Amino acid sequence: MKLIDWLRDACARYDLDPHAIYRKKGDHGWPLTAKDEDELERKLREGDHFIALPREPAALANVIEVSIVDYLLKEAEVDKDIIAKRGTERGYPDIEISGKKFGDGFHAVDVKVARFNKRGTQTKSRITLYTGNTFFRHPKLKWPGTFRPFEDYASHIDVIALYKFNEQTLSRIDEMEIIVQEPWRIASKELSSTTREYIGAVQSVSDLRTGKGAFKTEDEFYKYWRKFPFKIGRAVEQQLAKILAGPATPKPK
Repeated sequence: MKLIDWLRDACARYDLDPHAIYRKKGDHGWPLTAKDEDELERKLREGDHFIALPREPAALANVIEVSIVDYLLKEAEVDKDIIAKRGTERGYPDIEISGKKFGDGFHAVDVKVARFNKRGTQTKSRITLYTGNTFFRHPKLKWPGTFRPFEDYASHIDVIALYKFNEQTLSRIDEMEIIVQEPWRIASKELSSTTREYIGAVQSVSDLRTGKGAFKTEDEFYKYWRKFPFKIGRAVEQQLAKILAGPATPKPK
């Protein structure tokens, strides 16, 4: 079985788990009893135990990302032939997968979150696929926040959660769709930010679903973006110099 198929199957069963922020103090009598999870949710809501999730896009996206990563790690736990490790908060990837299930080697799984636009035809903002001027530009080097160099991965796969924003609900979300694609298949020729060196995806939801990006082949994608004139700030220069220098030699006692 291919990893991308396993991810698609698992994500098809995902239900949006975070519905609200729990507030410890409530307005009701004790003990509070419920016959099932739906009745418990209703009683907690009526008892003023819930606060709405954040409306700010980055904060809400972080909540969704953590939920999906937690879910996929739990799905992987039930199969002894899958080894899954959680990445760092701002590192790459969100999950590293290995084990006999998907053949030899390591696989990078990154979770992305974006809003639908009002018509539901595009993402409101361009999804970021990679940070272009660090580990992507220098695939043989191990960067801080990563498990290993970029080129050591047998595959790179993105799990993309698209949602319809509703400010009136506690979860802030009306609808959610999860798309699983290889990054090169949904890549654009545009940066996703005006201030950072991020490789952006196409914004058409239809193209995200079908994997119809700006490149016909994976090789074409890498040739274009590896030659792209990314800006290299002072912080990245210093980080790169430190990596190239290698670990410091201990001083003799």
